[in-house]
Amino acid sequence: MTRVVLYGRVGCHLCDDAREVVRTVCAETGTGWTEVDIDTAETPGRDLASELGELVPVVEVDGVQQGYWRIDANRLRRTLTPAGPRPLA
Repeated sequence: MTRVVLYGRVGCHLCDDAREVVRTVCAETGTGWTEVDIDTAETPGRDLASELGELVPVVEVDGVQQGYWRIDANRLRRTLTPAGPRPLA
């Protein structure tokens, strides 16, 4: 199942950096991910280039935006890792 979507564009150095972060964190957590080029993707009802153009790269998890420009590996990891038991005290 694909939970993580990386929106980017060709020739974007921040997108290249974000791709490596997403690839690494998703491999660690066993999470499926996909990449969408905002300039070529055909998405009915959405103009991704207008909507996200100034923000790329953008990462969404389960349809919720988690970050843009510089993607934080620790934040993405926390989002994808279920919270374990917590002490009561």
